[in-house]
Amino acid sequence: MRRTGLCAALVAILVVACVGTAVAQRRGGFGGGGRGGGPRFGGGSGAPILPNIPYDGKYTFIRLRYGPPIPYQTQRVAWSHDYPEGEVHFTKILNEISLVGPHMEQSNVMALDDPDLFKFPVSYMSEPGRWVMTDAEAANFRAYLQKGGFVFFDDYRGPYDWSNFEQQMQRILPDGRWIDLDLSNPIFHSFFEIKTLDVPQNYDRGAAVFRAIFEDNDPQKRIVALANFNTDISEYWEFSDTGFKPIDETNEAYKLGVNYVMYGITH
Repeated sequence: MRRTGLCAALVAILVVACVGTAVAQRRGGFGGGGRGGGPRFGGGSGAPILPNIPYDGKYTFIRLRYGPPIPYQTQRVAWSHDYPEGEVHFTKILNEISLVGPHMEQSNVMALDDPDLFKFPVSYMSEPGRWVMTDAEAANFRAYLQKGGFVFFDDYRGPYDWSNFEQQMQRILPDGRWIDLDLSNPIFHSFFEIKTLDVPQNYDRGAAVFRAIFEDNDPQKRIVALANFNTDISEYWEFSDTGFKPIDETNEAYKLGVNYVMYGITH
């Protein structure tokens, strides 16, 4: 069996086997369960945001936070959407199908102006449509991307979200130009062979859109920032232990995430 076929089959199995053990720990409800057992929207299970784990050279899923600092015991903010189940499930899949050897039980939550961000080549932001930042955050994150960092954005849709997101990115990369991607881009072939961009999405807003800013605005160079617009792949990661989402759609969401990480750590 070809590697891509084998990996696809493994994901189908692992979606059930690797993250299925978390079913008993969940508290139910869309967007994760509330502490009282009721549904919660716009976040993960209501679990506390944990202190970051110390840097040790292993791959760590980096979730970017924005806005004013919040107490670690709360998380009902847009950037925490799908935390922590989304990344915990994702890193378990990444561990089973690759030799990356990630931390699997916890991600790090970091501000854009955190000097330790430079230790991590790949970062992620949820719901950037409502993103705001300080000038210091913009300057630090610009340096991060220019020194080789890679970021992917997920879970936003509609004209307002894109307009605000684009304005924030212009503050970071004033000369950056968004370019729509097609299947020929190497990021869709960095591990799995992505065969279609007609991917599952949670919004009734038309097809998902994939856009990128390239280094020096040159499509032959590396991607600096990737936008998953009008879709929400981390929602599929979060719910992959519940049966709420179809397995074949969840597989596609995992494959995209794995490709992004592989691309980010090799470019």
